[in-house]
Formats: sequence, C-alpha cells, structure tokens
Amino acid sequence: MWNGDALDLDAYLARLGHDGDRSPTLATLRALHRAHILSVRWENVEAVLRKRRPLDLASVQARLIGSPLGGTCFEHVTLYAAALERLGFRFFAVQGRVQLGATTIRPATHAMVIVELEGKRWLSDIGFGASPLEPIELTDATDTTDGVWAYRLRREEVTPGADGWALYQPASEGDGWLVRHTFTLDPQYPADFRVTNHYGASSPQSPFSNRLVAQRLHPDRLHMLDNLTLTTTRPGARPERRELEPREVPKVLADVFGIELPAVDAGLLLRKLG
Repeated sequence: MWNGDALDLDAYLARLGHDGDRSPTLATLRALHRAHILSVRWENVEAVLRKRRPLDLASVQARLIGSPLGGTCFEHVTLYAAALERLGFRFFAVQGRVQLGATTIRPATHAMVIVELEGKRWLSDIGFGASPLEPIELTDATDTTDGVWAYRLRREEVTPGADGWALYQPASEGDGWLVRHTFTLDPQYPADFRVTNHYGASSPQSPFSNRLVAQRLHPDRLHMLDNLTLTTTRPGARPERRELEPREVPKVLADVFGIELPAVDAGLLLRKLG
C-alpha cells in the first residue's frame, strides 16, 4: 500500500543516522521517530513557488533523502510509512485537524501514523515540524515529556457527536494548555493523502500555498520561519522574533534550517517575498 518495496531503505536510514536494530519493536520505533524528526527538514517551498507537492515515492525520496530540502507532513508520512511497511511494522495513517487555539472546526489537513505494538497503539506524529520527539501511547490520560517538550493526549469529542483524540501542548504565553490538533482513528490511505495534499499545495484557502514556512526542531529549541518572521522558541521562555529582509531568507534557510535551495528556486522565492 505504501510502496515499501520501492523505498531505498539503506539511504533513508543513512539520512537518519540510524545504524541500529531494524526489527519492528517499540525501541526501533522510538529511535526512527526521533531520528526522522531531527534529521529530515520541514518546508513548503515547492507549494509556494509551483502550487504542487508531488507525493509519489520516487519524488519524495529524491527531495527528502537525496537533496538538502524538505517537505510537509504528507511528504514526511509518505516516506516514513514506506519505511515502517518495509520494516514490518503494523500501522495505519490518520489525518488531523490543526486547531492551535481556533474555536471553529478546521479541515483535516495533517497526516500522522498510528503504530500497533504488543496490544498498544502509539501516535507517531513525525510530520508536524515541531513534532513530539517520542511516540505517544494512545491512552485516555497520557501526559508525556521527552525531558524538554511536554504534551497531553486526551480522548474527547473532537467534532459534534464524534469522539476522537486531542493532542495538547503548553500555551506559548501564560499557564494552561492549547489543543494542537485533533484526530479520529478513521484509517486514511495514499489516495486520501493525494486529495488533501493537492488542496494544501494549491488552494488559495490553504495557509501553505502562498506563505513560506520552514521549521527545524532541536532537542532544546524550535526555529520557525513564517515568510519573513524568524522565531526561536525554547520551553518555558518567551519566543524570540526577528524580521528578515527578503535577501536574507536563502542564507537563513541554509544556515538555520539546513535547507539549501537551488539557485533557480532561491531567485523565484526572492521575487515572491520582495
């Protein structure tokens, strides 16, 4: 289903720096999950410049493994799911509604994976950009931290009359918790991803079709570029923000995010931002 047989598994694991066990265990899942988030970049340049994000595995591998570029959640999960399938994990994909304080019902535009191991289910959300660095067990009262970043997972009504799951993160200012996204356990397939991915890359209503976004998570900080606003966030501290000049963006992408644009794309992006 996820074309695991077509994946260059050795190249993917080398990209992650993973030379450990490949058996489908919780320890392997944790290692792959963390390494993917810290190694594979998150950006939406292709959508901003060309209003498309190819999801065939060959294109995803070429961009996320074979070049110093990245992708959004659908590209990340397409690659990750192929690896999980090739390694023999039992899993299914889901799509979530990113809320981040919104009180209206948002479209289900975020891709994730639910992995089933030893009678338990684990949320493996590797494509958010600022993703949890550990898989999160699906229980009704999970509070978890990797030692720096904290999350809560709760079972609750996520749309009128529909129960599901809500992932919470600490509010950026003040005390309390903020719903990051909600989801149900309705399995999603590559065909579903293609439809939602097309909307995200090309629709004027999509936040990622016209606005440059890049993210890079480190164990102790998160860097985010939102068009010309560069933000660095550390747990428990107020975010640090700096406004960039358009000409600074390609160098910041390379130096801060590890994203090196081809000269043609850098020129196109400068014209769009300027």
